[in-house]
Order: sequence, then C-alpha cells, then structure tokens
Amino acid sequence: QVQLVESGGGSVQAGGSLRLSCAASGFHFSDYCMGWFRQAPGKEREGIAMVYVLSRTAMYADSVKGRFSASRENAKNTLFLQMDLLKPEDSAIYYCAANKAPGSCGNWDRWENSLNDKNWGQGTQVTVSS
Repeated sequence: QVQLVESGGGSVQAGGSLRLSCAASGFHFSDYCMGWFRQAPGKEREGIAMVYVLSRTAMYADSVKGRFSASRENAKNTLFLQMDLLKPEDSAIYYCAANKAPGSCGNWDRWENSLNDKNWGQGTQVTVSS
C-alpha cells in the first residue's frame, strides 16, 4: 500500500524559509517520478517541482524557480522541498505526489496535468504572512 506522509509545513513571515519532507513507503521509491504540488483556496492544484528518477535533478514552475529546491534521498525513501524567500502568494496546502507507474517523468505539461495518474499525500499547510 502506497503511503506518502508530508511534514514541515507551518507559518512563516515573508522572506522566510521552510523545508518540507515526504516520507514514502509501499513502493520502490527510487523507480518512480516524484514531485510537489500545491493548492490554494479557490484555485486549482498546480505542479511546482518535478524530480527525475535517475538524475535526481528537478524541474520547477516559473512561480518558484530560483527560490525553491526539490531533491530526493532514495536511500531513505524521502522527498524534500526547500522553500526560500517565501511570499504570501506561496500560501497553500502542499502535496507530495508519486507517479503510479515507474519510470520517466515525461515532460512537464504531461506530468502536471495527469493528476489521476498519481498517488498523493494528505498535504501540509504552508502560510506566509506579509
């Protein structure tokens, strides 16, 4: 049974930092594309970071590029999201996502829009005050 458990959310002032973690279990973590999404009230869920399987490099949404850094530690089945220079508009529930099928992440658009092809964590709230 796939389980994804996020932690590290909280409240911070603008310009501050938070580090999210996602502990994964129930599947062979290193074989799966992983990533982070967020959803603010009244808005659609949006992809913010996609972490490749083999290279462990990541691709980012324009809104967080240069401020957020995603990484994975396959030996510990854990995904991370380092968030710096936080802005009030970053306030949202942040979700860890794992593709249901092993292998390549594919391109960004396909990854971001294939919500039904993913397993999800329960989410962690991030609130940034001005």
